[in-house]
Amino acid sequence: MPRPAPHLRGLLATLLAAVLVGSTLGLTTGPGAATAAPAAPPVAAPAAASAAASAASARRSGNPVTPGNFTGYGFDQCLAPSQKAMNRWLNYSPFLAVGIYISGKSRACRNQPNLTPAWISTQLRRGWRLLPITLGPQASCQPRFPRYQDDVRINPAPGANGRYTKARTMGRNEATSAVEAAAALGIVPGSTLWYDLEGYDNANTHCRESAMAFLTGWTNQLHTLGYVSGVYSSAGSGIKQLDTIRATKDARYTVPDMIWVARWDGKANTSSSYLREDGWRPGGRVKQYRGGHDETWGGVRINIDSNYLDLGRGSVAPAESHCGVRVDFPSYGSLKPPKTGAKPDPTRVRALQCLMKEKGGYTGRINGVFNRRLLASVRSWSARQGLPVVDGFSRRHWTALLAAGPRQVLKVGSAGPEVRRVQRALNAAGKAKLPVNGVFGPSTTTALKAWQAKVRLPRTGVVSARSWKLLEQGYRKR
Repeated sequence: MPRPAPHLRGLLATLLAAVLVGSTLGLTTGPGAATAAPAAPPVAAPAAASAAASAASARRSGNPVTPGNFTGYGFDQCLAPSQKAMNRWLNYSPFLAVGIYISGKSRACRNQPNLTPAWISTQLRRGWRLLPITLGPQASCQPRFPRYQDDVRINPAPGANGRYTKARTMGRNEATSAVEAAAALGIVPGSTLWYDLEGYDNANTHCRESAMAFLTGWTNQLHTLGYVSGVYSSAGSGIKQLDTIRATKDARYTVPDMIWVARWDGKANTSSSYLREDGWRPGGRVKQYRGGHDETWGGVRINIDSNYLDLGRGSVAPAESHCGVRVDFPSYGSLKPPKTGAKPDPTRVRALQCLMKEKGGYTGRINGVFNRRLLASVRSWSARQGLPVVDGFSRRHWTALLAAGPRQVLKVGSAGPEVRRVQRALNAAGKAKLPVNGVFGPSTTTALKAWQAKVRLPRTGVVSARSWKLLEQGYRKR
């Protein structure tokens, strides 16, 4: 589904928010885009301008857009976990995305002692993808809300024009508050903010239509303020109705850019029988496939919901080039200089010459000949790494060389040059024969677990500090 690009940025967002007084003016694009909604009351102008200014300030934090391009596992919990818990789960769990409740008077966890700008920037820097959630006014027929005395429901009155104007205004105001909360935490424009609309009765016309009007206000105002709109809801109520609006191109409403489907069927995918397969694809779906339960990773237990994400372009890695020669192989084997009587494979010798040149130890030509300069650089490098200094290059040397570099915790959903290094190193260490595509998927997980078992590490399927250390030491078994 075509989705709005990160919409209005910087000064433009600030000026529009102030001038338009919170009005949407049909700024959205894509299927289901609404006609222009009535402008918010004049009192909303200062709040919208303040939210836009906050968003501009958040941009200066240097944090990346979240969640960005990602395909993998996530969890959500009402109370943002402690930094210690996040560290343990990063190193031991399969999850690389986390839902956090940042705003809304209906959320059970109004007090978030761990949720600070430092917490946000730390998780983003370490590779976590964040899903900021707002739980505010709920559908008028939702029996479990309002939760508090100062909490309100979505106004179900259709109004004189039948457009549920009050509900739309509530949605816009909630989006403005969400942007202020997100910006204060350093969540930058272009990020997706999610509205949590709990399940309700779709057969109740005013309840259903006012909820959709509210979400229209939410989406349009987020677009005005430069953020991406996401909606979490039950597959059988909110998501089903949004999909109907999308499929029928109902011009009264605006559909969100991304959806988060609550469907506890135990299947880690983004499909549901309540939802047409063509909607919000590619890259616009999250599915909560398991409800509240306890999980323990790294000795830390948290009660969570489990999710599977397929967002943006998915987990993708940029192309790489190394000296214009091939460095990716399903296996690497050993290389010996010609003086030993061996006939080393020139394609792998070129790869070794290139990689040694990148390390600053080889100054000769990349010609596929195991020459004296290459042998000298190999011996010098081996000594520096604490590896056996021999006249050749073994599988252990390959494993260490291919793994060497910056370290980051990697698991399903990770993508980039670090993943390529691990894939090459696993191919050198054993018989993994992985495609070196820079995307950490199931095959990389399987190969990693097999290697971890051989070197007597816990079979976590996560490349943490201990795995990096042994890979860079060239371990193939222990």
